[in-house]
Amino acid sequence: MSKYIFIPNGGEAVEAEYKEQMIEEYRGNPFIEALPPIYSKDEVVDKLVVYPNYNSKERMLDSHLRVHMVQRLFQCFQPLQVHLDLESRISRVIRQGYLARNPFRPEYAASLQDGYRMIQNLNLDLCSNKRFRTTAAGFTIIGVSGMGKTTAVNRILATMPQIIVHSQYRGVKFSMCQLVWLKLDCPYDGSIKGLCMEFFSKVDSLLGTNYYKKHVSGRHTVDSMLSIMSQVARHTGLGMLVIDEIQHLKQAKSGGSEKMLNFFVTLVNTIGVPVVLIGTTKAMSVLQSEFRQARRGSGQGDMVWERLKKDSNWDLLMGALWDYQWTKKEVPFTPEISDIMYEESQGIIDIAVKLYAMAQIKAIYSGIEEVNAGLIKQVAQENLKLVQPMLEALKSGDMRRISQFEDISTVDFEEFISSERPKYSSGDKIQELLIKKKQKENADTLSLKERAVLKLLDLDIDPQKAQKVVEKIITQEGDSISVSELVIKAVQILIGTAGKKTSVKKNRTEFRDENDLRVIVEEGKMKQMSAYEALRAKGIIKTVENDFFQAG
Repeated sequence: MSKYIFIPNGGEAVEAEYKEQMIEEYRGNPFIEALPPIYSKDEVVDKLVVYPNYNSKERMLDSHLRVHMVQRLFQCFQPLQVHLDLESRISRVIRQGYLARNPFRPEYAASLQDGYRMIQNLNLDLCSNKRFRTTAAGFTIIGVSGMGKTTAVNRILATMPQIIVHSQYRGVKFSMCQLVWLKLDCPYDGSIKGLCMEFFSKVDSLLGTNYYKKHVSGRHTVDSMLSIMSQVARHTGLGMLVIDEIQHLKQAKSGGSEKMLNFFVTLVNTIGVPVVLIGTTKAMSVLQSEFRQARRGSGQGDMVWERLKKDSNWDLLMGALWDYQWTKKEVPFTPEISDIMYEESQGIIDIAVKLYAMAQIKAIYSGIEEVNAGLIKQVAQENLKLVQPMLEALKSGDMRRISQFEDISTVDFEEFISSERPKYSSGDKIQELLIKKKQKENADTLSLKERAVLKLLDLDIDPQKAQKVVEKIITQEGDSISVSELVIKAVQILIGTAGKKTSVKKNRTEFRDENDLRVIVEEGKMKQMSAYEALRAKGIIKTVENDFFQAG
């Protein structure tokens, strides 16, 4: 088990443990031997997979709790074949980059000294280092938005330590903090200075250094900062530099994108640090021949991260997601469900996951409590309007149309939650509370006799009999008797004296007096009115100071 070390003013690191290498060229290099082992495909799956906690009994919980649980879907990570391929490429790229950077080889040690002297002498031509021969290469990951490129890279990087602390190697003192990987976001404006600032800031936060303070402020030019970045990459034994959102280079000022790409080439060819660029298809236009040349001969190739096809990978992903259902009625994953989910998401993972989550939430809030094909289609029509042009472009297969929508935001899930909650949960609850409040206010204005009679009417007691028995009890007991006691005594008397079921129902052929209380209550029920509401509407119930019933 790896021993963890906290670097002062920095991050968490692991203490170097050197592993015997099966591959000959990897032996005798502490940078490579300290890395995790080369995993098999089964081991990669075990390392990458994330299945959130789930208990089927949770489906019986209150709706407001289940809505929170639905968001566990976003934690789920189902490894697919493309993830296995990417992990293998990253594993190879890092190790190949370290082949020529063995700290115990004289030529590499000399290159470190050369780099230091160049910085000291303000010689910014890093290509002048003739002693170093690179074995590094980079590659690009290009694909549509929402396919999980960044998520996949983050999951893979998390399987290896970011910082490894060396103290001695095979009995020889070797004090060094090895930075295995560093991931940066390309600045939105594509500025090189912004990239340099983020680089120094992240290195400082990881290693406890103060490069940012030293080299960002003051008179340092962009060229000098790039040179210092290169030397820091050398000095820290940087294994791989990952640059995300590379399509932002399109926003760079004239010549900016070319200059940044040339710097990446310098890192690969002169420093020996592999560079991985991640972006949408809009990035293709900015990946100039210089970077293609740097990647040539690496054997890694570029990855085009396409949307999922309707095949076993799609069913594997959806099958894993479908195990998580928080609706009261569990629905099996069927070919019909698979087809409708694919049709509405076009194989875009982000859209598929959010669509499924939104369908569950709508089913919970609305009381349907079931996710079916019809509900999925309804949710898609109502909530995927912004991405419909992109989905139509994907259906067409026209890359020119697709590239126009690469940067579109897929689905705002939080906005959906906010819009759905008032429709069902909050709105119904508020209405219910208002009704109860109104009923309480009305009840507070009624006399003892009125409240008792109304409760008896709710028990389907004949209105005239209810009135007479209540008046009789009040005469005997006085006004100090409670409503509940009054109702109980009335029921006892009615059951004892009537000898048969009391009811508001009459023979349909009998004459119906519109002023008959029984008729009023019965007609009110047909209109879904309470006894109180029906009597109030007819003017039978009046204020406290008036009699309950009209004199007749």
